[in-house]
Amino acid sequence: MKTRSKTATAIASLVATLSLLASLTACGSGKPAPTPSAEGVSPAAVVQAYDNGYKPKTVTVKVGEAVKWEFTGTAKHDVIAADGSFVSELMQTGNYTHVFAKAGTYEYKCSVHPEMRGTVVVTE
Repeated sequence: MKTRSKTATAIASLVATLSLLASLTACGSGKPAPTPSAEGVSPAAVVQAYDNGYKPKTVTVKVGEAVKWEFTGTAKHDVIAADGSFVSELMQTGNYTHVFAKAGTYEYKCSVHPEMRGTVVVTE
């Protein structure tokens, strides 16, 4: 019966671990696919996304109204709804607009900076 050297065993273990990590990474980054920005819509509220914060953190709009996020600052950010209903591209400058069709409370965050959190409250 052949015995494996410690080096061969370590290499085999490393290869197995790297293969597992590669397969898990291939499953995706965890960020949903972006949803298109609503162009040509006048927003009822505007949120600034910059320097690891959203300002204001909470906005209130009515059903059928839009929120526009304006991206400025030195780092890239995005907005990702907790329920996946809106997802912007990752960007440093530019804007993203979403029209809210249903009443509710929509929490969102930045995929790069999870401490960046905001809320959109949509009323009837």
